[in-house]
Amino acid sequence: MTAQFLDWWRARSRREQRLLLVMFALLAVTILWLGIYRPLQDALSNARARHQQAVVRLGEVRGGAAALRRGPAVALPGPLASVVTQAANDAGFANAIVSPQGDRRVTVSIPSARPAPFFAWIASLEARGIVVEQLAARANSDPTLAVDATLTGGA
Repeated sequence: MTAQFLDWWRARSRREQRLLLVMFALLAVTILWLGIYRPLQDALSNARARHQQAVVRLGEVRGGAAALRRGPAVALPGPLASVVTQAANDAGFANAIVSPQGDRRVTVSIPSARPAPFFAWIASLEARGIVVEQLAARANSDPTLAVDATLTGGA
């Protein structure tokens, strides 16, 4: 078989041999590209996506575990709307509009709040057993936020 190939190869002109060598080299590059590099690149991309999903799930589980460690809902000293209104006034958000949505849910709208004090206030509410169900914050033209939030809590 090798002898037949060598005879065939020697029968080609020098130009044909060079063209065949270039063709075989390009074929080898194509096989390496499509057979090795691309599948490895796809596998790495899939691994990164799965890792990102796992990180998100880990955060959700840790958040759920923290909620379980806090224990059952804490009984509030009054209706949720009045507790949130008082907490907003104490935190310096006198412009907060608190609207009750039943016994255990309120919506809060603050047209202008600095980010650090606002999120500290949210953290203090969560420490009291009031949970943020939904939050939308938009940047104002000055360094403040316009915030709409739905809070739930109370026993």
